[in-house]
Amino acid sequence: MDGCDVFDTPFDEFGSLQLEERRDISTTTKGTQSFGMRHTKSHTLCRRCGRRSFHNQKKTCAQCGYPAAKTRKYEWSVKGKRRKVTGTGRMAYMKHLPRRFKNGFREGTQAKKLPAVAAPAS
Repeated sequence: MDGCDVFDTPFDEFGSLQLEERRDISTTTKGTQSFGMRHTKSHTLCRRCGRRSFHNQKKTCAQCGYPAAKTRKYEWSVKGKRRKVTGTGRMAYMKHLPRRFKNGFREGTQAKKLPAVAAPAS
């Protein structure tokens, strides 16, 4: 059997395909092997919620629904609601409300001058 080419296979002595017989993986499959070669992004950062959920082609955010006027919100999970409730952001308006409510939402008034208290004689 030495030097006899009875079996003419595309495999070398190690059992792998020879170089000329290998096919380009990127053109032959659409499955797991090709996912490492994908470079384009379908989602970018949303300017309203800040998450990478804004779809480039649809021009809508999968997280908050931007550019819709109302924020996308569902009752699917308690955790999901907890992540976006009042108090998780800056609360630029809401953090001053308790103090303003306590004083009756008064605006444009000046505080009354208190009479000067005489210093105790020593």
